[in-house]
Amino acid sequence: MAWRLVPFLMLCYFVSFLDRVNVGFGALQMVKALRMSPEVFGLGSGIFFVSYFLFEVPSNLLLQKIGARIWIARIMITWGFLAAGMAMVTGPYSFYALRLLLGVAEAGFFPGVILYLTYWFPREYRARIVGIFTVAIPVSSFLGSPISAALLGIKGYFGMMGWQWMFILEGAPAILLGVFCLFVLSDKPSNARWLTAEQRDWLNGKLHDESLRAKRVGKISLWRVLTNKYVLVLSVVLAGSTAVSSGLQIWQPQIIKSYGLTNMQTGLLNSIPFALASVLMVLWGRRSDQTGERVWHTALPLLVTAVSLASATLFHSLFAIIVILCLAVIGIYAGKGPVWALSTDWLSAGTSAAGLAQMNAISNLAGFGTTYVVGAIKQATGSYSLAMMPLAALSGVAALSVLLLSRDKPAAAIPVMSPAPALRK
Repeated sequence: MAWRLVPFLMLCYFVSFLDRVNVGFGALQMVKALRMSPEVFGLGSGIFFVSYFLFEVPSNLLLQKIGARIWIARIMITWGFLAAGMAMVTGPYSFYALRLLLGVAEAGFFPGVILYLTYWFPREYRARIVGIFTVAIPVSSFLGSPISAALLGIKGYFGMMGWQWMFILEGAPAILLGVFCLFVLSDKPSNARWLTAEQRDWLNGKLHDESLRAKRVGKISLWRVLTNKYVLVLSVVLAGSTAVSSGLQIWQPQIIKSYGLTNMQTGLLNSIPFALASVLMVLWGRRSDQTGERVWHTALPLLVTAVSLASATLFHSLFAIIVILCLAVIGIYAGKGPVWALSTDWLSAGTSAAGLAQMNAISNLAGFGTTYVVGAIKQATGSYSLAMMPLAALSGVAALSVLLLSRDKPAAAIPVMSPAPALRK
């Protein structure tokens, strides 16, 4: 199952995430070409998360109803057309409009895949599977940074600049992958013709047995899911990595380029933190599965991110900044597998679709704040080091939140019954 599903989903996420954050590299040319201030660019980059937040839960509920195969295909195709359409931006208002539409199109992809993986993989595999899947995020920056930098060098063809070609050529693969989703994915194990009947029965039985375990969030109404304290606090925990990641993804190329480097030098140095994070996040997720421990495997990486970013006010050389960014990015991504495994452990099957989407929506909405605040502080102070302080604080609060939440002993942690699977052989 891992070989069949995860590499393809990783490729989809690689392309979609690259199309989300390549605006950071596009800024190296488009900000000057369109005469955007840092505040305008920060607002336009972050406004993506407003529409993403509003449509996240409805999108995941539709995925659960319609089926992952069709819905993920829809997300990829519409996303690809809009990502390529970024080449048509002519000023602040068209920039804002397209970023808002991108948020609508992409909403539901990530939590939808996390929910989809719970249909296939038992809990003792989830941290490593989610870790492997989310490796697509740092890999998208590791490989995407030099690719985006190289595409910026394309000039003059059909009267378009390099940043316009970058958006077009990086948006097209999403459309093709969306079509492939219809042929590669199966909605659930019961629909998978590539599994034998015995394999399907074993997996359905395994997942059914797990559904009988006690959950901190049992079967409750949609409104109560969206306002549940575990969902809300876990949203803050996720924001410590997701929103901080958004801030760094958008601004990191400009931070590095501020040392007087070329676009290609910037792209190569920008890829280093993500190369390290790609390896360590898989190893950390595997260790979480092997030990069965989730809370400290979530909190420790967040603390590493907080401390490293806070030290940016003390060290200012290019070498020191690259080391700081390496530690921060490793911390951001290492905890992603454990925190999503923890979330699926605490939420029952009936609340997972809305709960996971709500957590991802809120944490990504915080990404609007981080991208905008970094731009506003940079414009006001001229210092990227000071602009990193809100990101450090958010990571620290996230680490403290998961530690405090884990100490809570909920009275409502009761078994959640689900329909029995088909009779096993």
